[in-house]
Amino acid sequence: MRQQNAERDLVGRMRARDGSAVADLASLYGPRIQQLAFRYLRNWEDAEEVAQDVLLKVYRKIEAFRGDAALSSWIYRITFNTAMSRLRRARANRGLEVATADLAGDASESPIADPPDWTGLADDGVMRDEMRRQLISALRHLPAVYRTPVLLRDIHGLSTEEASAVLRVKPQTLKSRLHRGRLILRKHLGDFASGLELHARESVN
Repeated sequence: MRQQNAERDLVGRMRARDGSAVADLASLYGPRIQQLAFRYLRNWEDAEEVAQDVLLKVYRKIEAFRGDAALSSWIYRITFNTAMSRLRRARANRGLEVATADLAGDASESPIADPPDWTGLADDGVMRDEMRRQLISALRHLPAVYRTPVLLRDIHGLSTEEASAVLRVKPQTLKSRLHRGRLILRKHLGDFASGLELHARESVN
C-alpha cells in the first residue's frame, strides 16, 4: 500500500510538471531501468544512455499512463521498447545477425545471447558454437506465443513481473506459456542433448 501511495504521489507530481519529481523518479527506478537495459544490450554505457532516455520519456509522456497497471510495469515496457530500438539501430549499423521474436502485436526484435548456465555442457568452442546454433534453430521453431516468454525469462533473465509487463499478460499466463515453450524447446533439443551426453562420456573414457 505504501508503494502504491508513493507511486500515485510521484505520478501526480510529474503530471503537475514538478521538476523535483524527475530526481525522485531516477532515485526510485533509475538503477532498475539500467540493470534491465543491460540485460538486453550487454553494454553498460549503452544501458546508461537507455536509462536516461527512459527516465525522460516517462516524465514527458506521463499523461499516457492510464494507471490500469503498476507504474513499474509501464516503465518496464518503455525500457524494453527503448532498448530494442537501440539494438535495431546497432544491427543496421554493424550488420549484426540477431534472432527475432514477434512480440504480441509489437514487431520488436530480441537478440539471443549465449545461455549463461549452459557453458559447462561443452568443453570446447566447437561444441559451444554448435550448441548455440541448435538453440537458435529450436527457438525459431517455437510459436511466437511461447518463444517470447522463453527469450525474456531464460535468455535475458527477466523476472516474471518484468516479462509479464513487457508482454502485457498476467503472471500466471506468462508462466503457463513459459512452461509450454520449455517443453517444446526441450523436445527440439533432445537429440542434440543426447549427443552432448555421449560426447561427455567419451571424453571421460
